Amino acid sequence: MTLPDIEALDAADPLSDLRHRFSLPAGKIYLDGNSLGALPKAAMARVEEVVRKEWGHDLISSWNSNDWINLPVTVGEKIAGLVGAAPGQVISCDTVSINLFKLIVTALQLQEGRRVILTQEDNFPTDLYMTEGVGGLLGQQRCTTRTVPADQLLAAMDTDVALLLLTQVNFRDGRLHDIAAITRAAHAKGILVLWDLAHSAGVVPLELDRWQVDMAVGCGYKFLNGGPGAPGFLYLAEKHQNQVNQPLSGWLGHAEPFAFEPGYRPARGVVRYLGGTPGILGLAALDASLDVFAGLDMNQIRAKSSAMTAVFIDGVRSNPICADCQVLTPLAAERRGSQVSLAHPQAYGVAQALIEAGVVVDFRAPDIVRFGFSPLYNSYRDVAAALQQLLRILAEAEYLQARFATRARVT
Repeated sequence: MTLPDIEALDAADPLSDLRHRFSLPAGKIYLDGNSLGALPKAAMARVEEVVRKEWGHDLISSWNSNDWINLPVTVGEKIAGLVGAAPGQVISCDTVSINLFKLIVTALQLQEGRRVILTQEDNFPTDLYMTEGVGGLLGQQRCTTRTVPADQLLAAMDTDVALLLLTQVNFRDGRLHDIAAITRAAHAKGILVLWDLAHSAGVVPLELDRWQVDMAVGCGYKFLNGGPGAPGFLYLAEKHQNQVNQPLSGWLGHAEPFAFEPGYRPARGVVRYLGGTPGILGLAALDASLDVFAGLDMNQIRAKSSAMTAVFIDGVRSNPICADCQVLTPLAAERRGSQVSLAHPQAYGVAQALIEAGVVVDFRAPDIVRFGFSPLYNSYRDVAAALQQLLRILAEAEYLQARFATRARVT
């Protein structure tokens, strides 16, 4: 694709003005698909206001005067609009891992007589670790994990399966599951479904209510741009609420937390999935970050995501310099998320050389360079420049230089 072609795509991009709402360092192309979206300027201003005024001046009164106490609900409702959920079904709290634990145990309680959690073998590790942890806590007679390849999931659905736990977009190869079809298949066998939306919320249109999804979790720090360690979120369909108690019965999930009763009475609805006191700085940053999505059409976001990844994939596949790169991400746009994963024998070195050249990507063991494309702040010029740097690094074998061999703790 020529430079005029790229410039034409940027000129026709209906989302191009959103880029100016982010703080993007000069000289860097931010294509990290890992755990941190770029910084929205509104989030920076909001955190400063919370620190200086709400914390610094208003102090403890801010729980009421600045409505800190309701931030988990406020943020949850903003996320609900992005995932196709009616009010009262999404709460923002804790982390993906903790929310997985709460919903896994909820599902097992709802599915008395069934004990198997079914998942795919290359699911995101924390999802697998959590199922193992619940099994260790409850014992194999109450909970056991069955892992199978993705193409064997339907065949593995039997009457022992209580819960199907899947990530919509695979973190390694970017493959996109069909939530609606898989959820229908699971329900036909009496199986509840829990979806991990960490790699799709904010870039893929979601209709959790319409697809009759039972449960879902997601993070706030990736495509929602809520900051490092931003709170996660959980979705629990209204039909499943108030039937069982969640296992982490913290005081803010109590029906009357400030009554300070000695016994636990759960709140009604999804609020009972709150636990301890929420981190207000993180919630405030995420709250402001979500305002970037106000009034946007998720289908436009998805269209730009698909187009950017297509430009990059086509550039890699059409150039002989990339002969040693294997495109792991599906070529069909409807089957991939907003990332492109390339396998290369020297993937870590390639990733580090790109980062040094100003193209921020991430590495996934054992041999994957991952490029994450955010339609809110990435341009088609970013895509073309990243491809140009990749071609240069591969042509010059720059990735073999010794300084790119030392592994950092966080990759």
